[in-house]
Amino acid sequence: MNPKYLAEFLGSAGLLLVVVGSGIMAEDLAQGNQAIALLGNSLATGAGLFALIQTFGPVSGAHFNPAVSLVETLERRLSWRELRSYLAMQVLGALVGVLLAHFIFAKKLFQLSTHARQSGPLLVSELVVSFGLLMVIGLVSRRNPAATSASVALYITAGYWCTSSTSFANPAVTLARSLTDTFAGILWTGVPGFVVAQLIGAYLAHRVLRLLTS
Repeated sequence: MNPKYLAEFLGSAGLLLVVVGSGIMAEDLAQGNQAIALLGNSLATGAGLFALIQTFGPVSGAHFNPAVSLVETLERRLSWRELRSYLAMQVLGALVGVLLAHFIFAKKLFQLSTHARQSGPLLVSELVVSFGLLMVIGLVSRRNPAATSASVALYITAGYWCTSSTSFANPAVTLARSLTDTFAGILWTGVPGFVVAQLIGAYLAHRVLRLLTS
């Protein structure tokens, strides 16, 4: 297997293990305090994301996100053929990460979320946070590449708290989280809207980045 594709698979699996696993642990320990649970989930996600980007960035660019890969393709840094493989590995890795989190926390392996997240404000939230994520990646990676991992990790950590949707900002993550009825889950009916909003936000960031960097 191409090392880039394997890195995207492993990184996406690791990301969902962190997101779902820390959500389970945080909810169990918080004893009903949603603020404490979100704090634990967000800090673990940011720390895990930083480590994963540092680990796999030199191999694949550490996208772990179809929206990021799409913008990289539009910028002609990734071919359309590579994009298809990246997307497949990201989605497959994300699904494996959810199953692994369920297994190591002794939860039912296959689940469907019952956590409804599909209101208009949540969709706007996902558009905004996805736009911001791509802006951070696009500008920081151009002007201060060494700071990219920390910037992305900190942005996502902040996004948990400053957006009503708690900053999914990733179509593969969104799809995978519909398969966990835990703290991190999303009811499957909300997935299409989230994904469309995320892709619109990413495309708008692509257009704005061209204006800022031309």
